[in-house]
Amino acid sequence: MICYTIESLKKVGVRDIIVVQGAKKEVEKELKKYDLRTKIQYVVQSKPKGMGNAVWQARNLIKDSFFVLHAHHFDVDEFLKSIIKKQKETNNKLVLLGKKTDKPWKHGIVELDKKNKDKVVNLVEQPKPGKEPSDIGIKGIYFVSKDFFQKYPRVKKHMYDFEDTLNLFIKEGQARIVITGKEPHSLKFPWELFEVNKKIFDKYLKRKIEKSAKISKNAVIQGRVYIGKNAKIYEGAVIKGPCFIGESCVIGNNSLVREYTDLEKDVLVGANAEVVRSILQEDVHIHSGFFGDSILGKGCRVGAGTVTANVRIDRSKIKSVVKGEKVDTGLNSFGVVTGENTRLGINCSLMPGKLIGSNCLIGPRTMVSENIKDNTSFYTEFKRIKKTIK
Repeated sequence: MICYTIESLKKVGVRDIIVVQGAKKEVEKELKKYDLRTKIQYVVQSKPKGMGNAVWQARNLIKDSFFVLHAHHFDVDEFLKSIIKKQKETNNKLVLLGKKTDKPWKHGIVELDKKNKDKVVNLVEQPKPGKEPSDIGIKGIYFVSKDFFQKYPRVKKHMYDFEDTLNLFIKEGQARIVITGKEPHSLKFPWELFEVNKKIFDKYLKRKIEKSAKISKNAVIQGRVYIGKNAKIYEGAVIKGPCFIGESCVIGNNSLVREYTDLEKDVLVGANAEVVRSILQEDVHIHSGFFGDSILGKGCRVGAGTVTANVRIDRSKIKSVVKGEKVDTGLNSFGVVTGENTRLGINCSLMPGKLIGSNCLIGPRTMVSENIKDNTSFYTEFKRIKKTIK
């Protein structure tokens, strides 16, 4: 997604890019595999202390005004032109992107000047219901003057000190907003990957089968399907695009893979499995069963007969528990999300919207009807019932 975001920035002439990454420098290692044909510099934020601290790490590399955005904003080119235009018209030091929301308590909400409807006079982060100054939420794409680095040391340091620094610009009358009718992509919760994945497929995916892929003569490949190098598609398998089948993947006999499924490198889909609208990260192995609207982390192993229930029996919206609170995903179809290296035994039943951590062990014939934390062994005991037949 960062590669796509960089390509999007290049479309509007932004070619001097700074990537803020974690201490392991995983992003830098990955991006250096690609020829992105632009200047990229990297800085490290050793601990996740919020966006303000992240921007602060880049202070020695920034010589002029700059944009701040999240790595998943691969559609940023659709918004920057209007932000640039607004800045040139007003000569303000801060320009925000905003959109109307019916859930203002989940966003940073702006208060607008009564006369100049594009002038921001206050910014409130996640206001309490009924206390919001407007219904315009900011959307994580900002034009900021280099004065940020003079103002940031003046605010108290916490997770939302970026917004506090923006408020210093606002109080000095230096902030404007562009209100868009289109929703920029969000990636706060794991299930939002489904929509991001769909947008990427719709925009970029083309039908292509690498020459080294081995495909059985009676396998069926329909629509926009990419099949990577050394992939193997066995007899009776059906792939209905749009789908991405990565390098060295194996699709077993009579399996069905369909509709916005993303199988990364070295994924194994065993015989008689069905996978739909799911993301299986590298080196995931699954066997017979049904996997719908689910995300399986790198290195997971799933036994035969496992089923992800991806729709509620009453067909209502699916809610997930995040930090002890139920969150409405807004989805009618949503299976499970697992972390990395989790293993599930045969015939497991996974209920909709459940989140399973990394390095977990789920016993055979287990029903997962609640979230499971990292490094947990979880199983259901079945008592043997003896019945005497006379």
